[in-house]
Amino acid sequence: MRILLSGLQWMIFMIAGAIAAPIAIADLYNLTPVETAELIHSTLIALGIAGFLQGLIGHKLPIHEGPAGLWWSIFTIYASLVGVLFTSHLAALQALGGGMMMSGGLFILLSLFKLMDRIARLFTPTVTFIYLLLLILQLSGSFMKGMMGITSSRTMLDGKVLLLSVIVVCITFWLGNSRMLVLQRFSVIISIFFGWLLFAICGNMPAIPQADTIFKLPEIFPFGRPHFDIGTIATACLLTLLLITNAIASIRLMETVMKQKGAVDHQRYLRAGYTSGISHFICGCLGAIGSVPISGAAGFVEQTGMRERKPFLIGCSLVIGISLLPPMMNIIAAIPAPIGYAVTFVIFVKMVGLSLKELQSVIHQERTLIVSGVSLLVGVGLMFMPASATIHLSPIVVAILNNGLICGSLLAIILEQGLIWKGKHGTKHRH
Repeated sequence: MRILLSGLQWMIFMIAGAIAAPIAIADLYNLTPVETAELIHSTLIALGIAGFLQGLIGHKLPIHEGPAGLWWSIFTIYASLVGVLFTSHLAALQALGGGMMMSGGLFILLSLFKLMDRIARLFTPTVTFIYLLLLILQLSGSFMKGMMGITSSRTMLDGKVLLLSVIVVCITFWLGNSRMLVLQRFSVIISIFFGWLLFAICGNMPAIPQADTIFKLPEIFPFGRPHFDIGTIATACLLTLLLITNAIASIRLMETVMKQKGAVDHQRYLRAGYTSGISHFICGCLGAIGSVPISGAAGFVEQTGMRERKPFLIGCSLVIGISLLPPMMNIIAAIPAPIGYAVTFVIFVKMVGLSLKELQSVIHQERTLIVSGVSLLVGVGLMFMPASATIHLSPIVVAILNNGLICGSLLAIILEQGLIWKGKHGTKHRH
């Protein structure tokens, strides 16, 4: 019973974190309600399969998959290119499907040539610290807006929603620090249900839409056959390298939480690469949003203390099962967004502590201070840059420059490796 409840908690956490991306993208592409439901349906099934495969044969850690922020950016950029590069929204979605399938092939090739391990070595404690801090800072604005009830259609702060969100945050903190192990383990699911009840009492619950059918399988190529062109292939190649950066950071962080740094699994990154390739191919076939292992899983494990793999695999199986049942899917999708933001806020507070713990294993403090200072200033600075400033550049450059997390992390890797190289060659010359 405990394992099943743990799996249910994983399922709700996964769905709550994944539901926003397909809804936002459907709005960008002017999809009909039926097409929007199809996109949510296919994305959740793809994420469930990706998480299950990673947990079973990939990295074998309890890290759920979520819509990759980088793919989200590319979807947004391609929507703005309709009428310029693409004849219609469907043509853009067909190109994105082809791009995801190309990305899947590249993941497998990089793993085949054992390049995943080499990339993983670049993720020193300094780089992991910078990546995590930038991730937290980048998402903090979304959390605060969500908890205040601010959306694209409502730009004014909603006092009632903010108050209810703060109550959910306090409950989640209290449960997570409870001396009762049961309350601590199920703090996320209890907080979500309690928040749901609060919002229902206060009349802030969205209506649950009626489902047309009880059971539904995902459609293959729902937007038409995938399209391949030079621009999309180039975008997919660079995007894959950046996604590897995201994935390795998430795996490294979970290894720290699971206390597995002593017994290093050298094949973990290769297996994760192969599995990511399969997952991206599935996303391309189902017309879903490309996935990536989510760093927030480490905060979730730290909050609940659930380090076992079995509940996680059950959670992924439940996500797949629920996605095939539209009536159940509609109920889960009706969880008020501020509740999800409030619970995730607490989880990311835990991640601030995890990022600072990475600095404890740093040997060259002076080098870390320089790399951290430059990378954080550039990364955070780019987060404040208006999207319109780069609109005249190519899609992939726009996707990178508008992502302070990726720019800051890449700069941290380049700077640290440059300083390490300089230190080694400087020592040789002195001798």
